Amino acid sequence: MKVGIMGGTFDPIHIGHLLAAQHALEQAELDEVWFMPTNIPPHKPQSQGASGEQRLEMVRLAVHDQPQLRECRIELDKGGISYSIETVHLLRELHPDYMFSYIIGADMVQYLPKWLKIDELVSMVTFIGLQRPGYQTELNTLPPEIQKAVTLVHMPQIELSSTAIRERVAAGRTVRYMVPDPVLEYMEVNRLYEA
Repeated sequence: MKVGIMGGTFDPIHIGHLLAAQHALEQAELDEVWFMPTNIPPHKPQSQGASGEQRLEMVRLAVHDQPQLRECRIELDKGGISYSIETVHLLRELHPDYMFSYIIGADMVQYLPKWLKIDELVSMVTFIGLQRPGYQTELNTLPPEIQKAVTLVHMPQIELSSTAIRERVAAGRTVRYMVPDPVLEYMEVNRLYEA
């Protein structure tokens, strides 16, 4: 089983995340993509957004009707700061026969050398870099063992972020068509991100 991992805060999950997962699924020939909300991201200040359980529920609602997409709560259950190396060790313990790939933005590919224990990580997982139009990823500038672990896939340009969605909601503007309908409904019922 080939599984792509999409990590992130998903605060909230939006159609850009789903589009990225679909392109990675098809072009990297994955069997499934698991959306894995981080508990505490190592590189981002914690937002005053939704709780971990609310973020997981929005992911669940976004993927519930897509058999190849699913939610994964491993980092929320683990607690603390979400480091990829620890997550991969846990995943391999639970699913020793699966092959895992991290799905990341092409811009993040350049930062792979800075990831915690990257040398160990590239021996256990591969990386799928999402290449957007107009952005050129320089794989040849990376160390050879990291280069070998990266596959680039193409995806359309979509200017959308969770931050922009939270700002729109706080300003009383609609985010319809930016998030799946069940996620929009959940946000409204729970009054998430309102000013």
